[in-house]
Amino acid sequence: MRTVRYQLNGEAPKFGWMLDDKIGEIEGDLFGAYKRLDAKTPVASVKLLAPSTPSKIICMGRNYVEHARELGNSVPKIPLIFFKPPSSIINPGDTIILPPQSKQIEHEAELVVVIGKRARYVTAEDAKNYIFGYTVGNDVTARDLQRTDEQWTRAKGFDTFCPFGPWIDTDFDIADALITCKVNGQPRQMASTRDMVFSVPTQIAFMSSVMTLEPGDIIFTGTPSGIGPLKDGDEVVVEIEGLGVLRNPVRGESR
Repeated sequence: MRTVRYQLNGEAPKFGWMLDDKIGEIEGDLFGAYKRLDAKTPVASVKLLAPSTPSKIICMGRNYVEHARELGNSVPKIPLIFFKPPSSIINPGDTIILPPQSKQIEHEAELVVVIGKRARYVTAEDAKNYIFGYTVGNDVTARDLQRTDEQWTRAKGFDTFCPFGPWIDTDFDIADALITCKVNGQPRQMASTRDMVFSVPTQIAFMSSVMTLEPGDIIFTGTPSGIGPLKDGDEVVVEIEGLGVLRNPVRGESR
């Protein structure tokens, strides 16, 4: 099943499910007890929003060997995690704004995990039972600030630096999923999820040993090599084959 969060005619956002090119409203708790109404609303008539409203966004650093190498870093021996703030979230199709504090903003195409139920001290073997589904994300990064700051909060946390969507797929197979990124139609990144250093179950086990994961929380699982700059006027497109396509225009901040 594919679930969405959407807005129709300026009304309050709703959760829904997709059947072909139609959306049906979901009544109740998407991560608990709910009822699916008939799919009658054309997808083309709604605005698709970021498909979850997470309490936290946890990200994996250097989780692909070639990406670690392209930045001159070693591969971590244990998962390297960091946060993006919920205020950085934007919807599919919304504009990524380039802040004036940075001269080197880059894209990072990623598979995103959506947590389905509260998780604490979960084993890797049991982790799949805590996954609601998967979506597509772009961990936009101010690379120059990442290099100069002791912590990555500023480099990763600007407003608009967390586009993800357009939906959550609850049945997607991530064993060998192709991740690509194009900027203005030109290929930048291409790799398979099988190339991850730390698997998704291992990530969930590690993160849940540190903090409680709540339903709707999202995990950015790391980016392949091929990261590159974004500039005013670009369009960045992240695709995971069989899962979805995430498109966002890029604009310089006008102040």
